[in-house]
Amino acid sequence: MKALLSTAVGGPENLELKEIETPTPGKGQVLIRTRASGVNFPDTLMIRDLYQFKPERPFAPGGEIAGTVETVGEGVTDVAPGDRVLALTGHGGFATHTIAEAARIIKIPDDMPFEDAACFIFTYGTSHHALKDRAHIKAGDSLLILGAAGGVGAAAIELGKAAGAKVIAAVSSQEKADFCKELGADETIVYDRALEKEGQKAFSAQIKEIVGKHGVDIVYDAVGGAYAEPAIRALAWEGRFLVVGFPAGIPKIPLNLALLKGCQIVGVFWGDSTRRDPKGHAENVAELFDMYSKGKIKPRISASFPLEKAADALTMMQDRKVMGKVVVTTD
Repeated sequence: MKALLSTAVGGPENLELKEIETPTPGKGQVLIRTRASGVNFPDTLMIRDLYQFKPERPFAPGGEIAGTVETVGEGVTDVAPGDRVLALTGHGGFATHTIAEAARIIKIPDDMPFEDAACFIFTYGTSHHALKDRAHIKAGDSLLILGAAGGVGAAAIELGKAAGAKVIAAVSSQEKADFCKELGADETIVYDRALEKEGQKAFSAQIKEIVGKHGVDIVYDAVGGAYAEPAIRALAWEGRFLVVGFPAGIPKIPLNLALLKGCQIVGVFWGDSTRRDPKGHAENVAELFDMYSKGKIKPRISASFPLEKAADALTMMQDRKVMGKVVVTTD
């Protein structure tokens, strides 16, 4: 098999494409012939040892894959060779073959392309859990999405509209704003990439101008950094601020704002929630497949790279140039 391996701490330029022995699945495991792998921001952190999980090297990045089951290990009965599946693997996806735990595998519909499947569960799973389980979104809510053109942000736009919310997409360029409009965003805000104090005040004022005196009901923050505080300042009474990610840095929030707003600052750790609440996760997955079949959601894949060029996909992701999703293919 071929794999793009991280052999030392560093950026995408340090990854090496190598031929290695194809592994044999152990008890409770499955060997998948990988057809496509979604690219996500944690992949860029993992190769630099900046993620909370640090695999033993050498390892291939890529924690979200789709393909066909090739062989199954002892005790696996829910899937069989030939089944079309997606899987959350944590890492190992940038390869022609990937080992996955059977418990982390989901069968996909026959008419779902592998590229869609590989770009589906991480972003839509995260955003559905965030909006449904953590923010308790309802029709009529206003929803501000920071980093709305990225993978989880784009998914949040579609899911917010499906829930009947007014969606405001905040992004760093007009091109990204236009992309969010195509996804269904009701309003867009283009913020500065380097947000100083005056820029923060202006950003908060822009939000308030759109939502009015009531403030915004839900903020979905997939950016962090200097953008978080002005968004919280624009929250409604008893608003919900969702902590999803911080590619712009971990923000320092004055906690008096939470008191003054009577608001909730809510962590969103979708990966751990799937392990702690497998029944709820299964319900959410079924809801997502139903929305996909009805055309309410569909991954927007803006770029595709072959395995040997997967480092370029990670570079695009770390430079925050991605709109929607990027996929690595192995065919």
